[in-house]
Amino acid sequence: MKTENQRAWWLVAPVVLLVAFNALVPLMTVVNYSVQETFGNNQFFWHGVGWFQDVLNSERFHAALGRQLLFTAIILVIEIPLGVAIALCMPKKGFWASVCLVLMALPLLIPWNVVGAMWNIFALPDIGLLGYALNAAGFDYDYTQQPLSAWFTVILMDVWHWTSLVVLLAYAGLVAIPDAYYQAAKIDGASAWKVFRHIQLPKMNRVLTIAILLRFMDSFMIYTEPFVLTGGGPGNATTFLSIDLVKIALGQFDLGPAAAMSLIYFVITLAVSWLFFTLMTRNEAK
Repeated sequence: MKTENQRAWWLVAPVVLLVAFNALVPLMTVVNYSVQETFGNNQFFWHGVGWFQDVLNSERFHAALGRQLLFTAIILVIEIPLGVAIALCMPKKGFWASVCLVLMALPLLIPWNVVGAMWNIFALPDIGLLGYALNAAGFDYDYTQQPLSAWFTVILMDVWHWTSLVVLLAYAGLVAIPDAYYQAAKIDGASAWKVFRHIQLPKMNRVLTIAILLRFMDSFMIYTEPFVLTGGGPGNATTFLSIDLVKIALGQFDLGPAAAMSLIYFVITLAVSWLFFTLMTRNEAK
């Protein structure tokens, strides 16, 4: 009778414990702040769920959450189809396949704060290449003063930075499809659309599930790029939930409301991610 050796878990246990410790201690600190009030001098008083009620009833929170959800929805609608389309156009073998993969990976290697700084200069209406070109073409563009221009710039920046992730995941799913499927489709005289609809898309189901989940979580928690680019402005036009949370915690130093908002933020992210995963894997389970 074959027995399984479980001793390898002892090698993994230190890493698991370290990660758990680094995750649980900050989380419990946030939970502690979320139910207490302080008047300074390191003196805390029990406040219960008061901060949670204040946050959930706050119009500021509702506005920031609405902007965050709208931004995430726009990003998913643009980047997922665009990434799949680019992956379909890329060569599957040879020298140019390697070149395309390297080019696709380049934006992902740039640090987030550098991306924001690059687009900050690139989109300036007077000296930036993008801003100058749009104004020269007759568009009234100034992301530092106009909310619509600021939204356009932030979305364009995120599409440039993160569509490559969807491309690489979709490409991995495409190259994993056996040639026998394409040969059978060719014999049956299937069109390119039918090949995509009945072969490529179903076979990419798992990688697209991962891509949607990753892009949802990244876009829903985005902070560095828009903060460096617009600072949440003009006004509060691009003050997403993450930026507003940092303003409350560090700018106003309201630790109680900030802690409560961060926990609500965490629960929303977790719940929507679970909902996405459940809906996208339900058909596969059937």
